[in-house]
Amino acid sequence: MSGTMKLKLVRSMHGRLKTHRDCVRGLGLRRMHQVVEVEDTPATRGMLNRVQYMVSVVGEK
Repeated sequence: MSGTMKLKLVRSMHGRLKTHRDCVRGLGLRRMHQVVEVEDTPATRGMLNRVQYMVSVVGEK
């Protein structure tokens, strides 16, 4: 895996488990509908897998 992914926070972090909020913050997302570009690594994929119900993948390179 190489390249980058664009992620967008589509559901609020309010009322979620602390571990899930930490994963979202670790991905660089802070606000609703914010889009960030992250490296496509196994660690990033693991965090994304944990919070896939709150985050959508907008694009991959």
